Amino acid sequence: MPGKVILFDPTAPHEDSGLKQNQTLDRLAGKVVGFIDNAKPNFNYLVEDLADLLVTRYGVSRVVTRRKRAASVPAPEAMMTEIADQCDVVIAGSGD
Repeated sequence: MPGKVILFDPTAPHEDSGLKQNQTLDRLAGKVVGFIDNAKPNFNYLVEDLADLLVTRYGVSRVVTRRKRAASVPAPEAMMTEIADQCDVVIAGSGD
């Protein structure tokens, strides 16, 4: 097949923010789980159900949720620092 294929990578470039990254947990019991809501519809409902499940079934001590201004913008640095300082693991979510 002749020709050239151009591939565009849609991911944002990695910036060294100094935040904790790529650490693994041996268990969820007693941990604090964070969610960053990307402001799309319905993610808040999913987070409520997941939070309940994480606490009741897996022993998570607390769930922290923060909401971005919009799905198309990154979370502010202050939000990222705050949630990283409070949580053992953070999940970025998407709804619709």
